Amino acid sequence: MDVKAFLTVDEQSITLGECLKYLQTAGKLQGFLGDILRQYVLEQEVATREDLDINPAVIEQAVIDFRLQQQLTDPKVFQEWLKGNGSDYSTFHSQINSNFKVEKLKSVIADAKLQEYFIERKVFLDRVVLSRIIVENQELADELKIQIQEGASFEELAQEHSIADDRISNGMMGPVSRGTMPDTIRAAIDSAEPGDLVGPIEVEQRWALFRVEQTIPATLDNQQLRQTLQNELFERWLAEKIQKMTVKLQVE
Repeated sequence: MDVKAFLTVDEQSITLGECLKYLQTAGKLQGFLGDILRQYVLEQEVATREDLDINPAVIEQAVIDFRLQQQLTDPKVFQEWLKGNGSDYSTFHSQINSNFKVEKLKSVIADAKLQEYFIERKVFLDRVVLSRIIVENQELADELKIQIQEGASFEELAQEHSIADDRISNGMMGPVSRGTMPDTIRAAIDSAEPGDLVGPIEVEQRWALFRVEQTIPATLDNQQLRQTLQNELFERWLAEKIQKMTVKLQVE
């Protein structure tokens, strides 16, 4: 029985079953199937939900914007580009529409849970800008703290005494997620104000002095953060949908 080729490489036919076997051998079959199931769920949702309608004017404007950005305003040049990408105008237009619907689906799925999820994740989203001095023993850390309190330069002492790599930047660590800090450090930092000196605190058998430079509380008014959380919630929803599906791999 003839088996239809899925790929032809140097005139050698490769069946779908053989392609899947190659993916399995390479350890990539699961990811390949996952991508298929993900796209299947998205297209089913976009095709069947009634709360994802997009204003046609928005789609047309997106097409115009894309052509301007890619310098494809000339109709002949645009047609050549479509052909080179194995597409046509109708397919391209449908893809743009589908992309907008997927983005709207993200909002529909995520917005109802966004505030609760934000509160749940806030300890990891809030950040603190810190500077530090790391030394080998508590006695030196105590002495440096006294010097700083008496007016010595934190930056100069960091350059002179700190064994951390950030001594070259005057001990400046930059923004640090509160959720990634050890509990002892987070508790001390949370009760401090910008400009306060914290420590010495024992960290991995060394001693650390911290100076709080700035607190950066997370807020949903930050559009980038809001989009990140929406994406996380959406991916969680997608994963749950896929986990509940009964999937059988059938290859001739």
